[in-house]
Amino acid sequence: MIYEPLEDSFLLNKYVRKFVNGKVLDMGTGSGIQAVAAIENTDDVLAVDIHPECVAYVQQKGIAASQSDLFSQITGTFDWIIFNPPYLPEDSDEPEDSKLATTGGKEGHEILVRFLEQAKKHLTATGKILVVISSLTGDPEKIFQGYPYECLETELLFMETISVYLLFP
Repeated sequence: MIYEPLEDSFLLNKYVRKFVNGKVLDMGTGSGIQAVAAIENTDDVLAVDIHPECVAYVQQKGIAASQSDLFSQITGTFDWIIFNPPYLPEDSDEPEDSKLATTGGKEGHEILVRFLEQAKKHLTATGKILVVISSLTGDPEKIFQGYPYECLETELLFMETISVYLLFP
């Protein structure tokens, strides 16, 4: 299932267009919206996703893409890593196919924490991460442990607040 861009994607996209350049990794690319925005500022973008249909979809847009479970197939370092993770807490009523794109684990932050545990070794010395999370994901101070961070923007939706964060190694 390809995650269709929604409010979180558009909010993150605003900052991808504003800041991202150099060597870029679009983690969990989904529809490729962030990779497409990044390629406007640089020609060195790699998009990855765990789902082969997302990889094929982004490749059809002319963007380098490969299948990877987070960093399992990634080598090298990047100036920017973009991630719109699945960040919602588990909901037993949600269909299995959409859970893959939206559910970040039982509490909502497990995939993001796993990502952050691996991300530092894939950043250049001045590399940065752009990530979006929901108020349902958990406390950013706990989730982002080990990373200085700055909230760039917050948007209030009907049942949650989404925020874009800039993280530093």
